[in-house]
Amino acid sequence: MTLILTFLLGIANFAMHQAVLGSRHPVVEQLPLVRMGARVSLGAEFVVLLGAMLLVGNGHPGWAWFYAGYSALNAFAAWLIISRRI
Repeated sequence: MTLILTFLLGIANFAMHQAVLGSRHPVVEQLPLVRMGARVSLGAEFVVLLGAMLLVGNGHPGWAWFYAGYSALNAFAAWLIISRRI
């Protein structure tokens, strides 16, 4: 069950990441990973998700909580950027 939750949070993180990249916010344009290309930044997001899923799948369910916290921070940051509060 925790593996499925981690996967669903990963889908949400990719959606938020894509929305932030599409916002063309000046802060986003200055990030080094974005300047290298959206594929690189999405690849980094994939590596984080893969690591979390491998750890959760190999008997470390505490990493699901870590990834949930990471997802909550991503959601907050995405909201700040997309709503232009930063």
